[in-house]
Amino acid sequence: MIVGLLGQKVGMTQIFEEDGTAVPVTVLRVGPCTVLQVKTPERDGYYAIQLGFDDKPRGKATKPERGHAKKHANAEPKRFIREIRQDGPVDWKEGDVLTVSLFEGISAVDVTGTSKGRGTAGTMKRWGFGGLPASHGVKRKHRSPGSIGATTDPGRVLKGKKMAGHMGNARVTVRNLKVVRVYPEENLLLVCGGVPGPNRGYVIVRQSKKLRSAPQAS
Repeated sequence: MIVGLLGQKVGMTQIFEEDGTAVPVTVLRVGPCTVLQVKTPERDGYYAIQLGFDDKPRGKATKPERGHAKKHANAEPKRFIREIRQDGPVDWKEGDVLTVSLFEGISAVDVTGTSKGRGTAGTMKRWGFGGLPASHGVKRKHRSPGSIGATTDPGRVLKGKKMAGHMGNARVTVRNLKVVRVYPEENLLLVCGGVPGPNRGYVIVRQSKKLRSAPQAS
């Protein structure tokens, strides 16, 4: 069984260990999540659970959204719905409510979110280019990427060249973040380090892939 839940990024802060060490943490509001659908190989071709997080007002939900939530789980429509793939059958049933207490005893998690959109960015901001020299001989070209092509052969710009363009607003996964604290009463999960996306952005929190792929003790 792969433990995974949906949540929302609250923000960053720091906590202090008993020895006085300051630990930077990201606070995540994880769950409660409603199991909207359980997928099986016989019907869907694979094992997965479909989770819904954060109730959506019925007036803003479409008729298919309301019908799907009511038919399978007899629940309210949700704002954020994602699947957590499984490697085998699970004990959860449609309509069950999963909370952050599932992560008690888990040492590390993978967090997936949508990074902040930066619009169209130049090569210095997007790729960390150094720019052209800042001497008097360079006229209004200090942030230019420089040459982008080759000579007569091949006579074109190769695919994959790092150039200016759209930056951010992409799906990003940060792996193996240490779980620092779990607060079941407040549905809060504290992880060490940063998480992609803005505050109040939706995230997917899964048990770390490194832990899932580690050999099990006999």
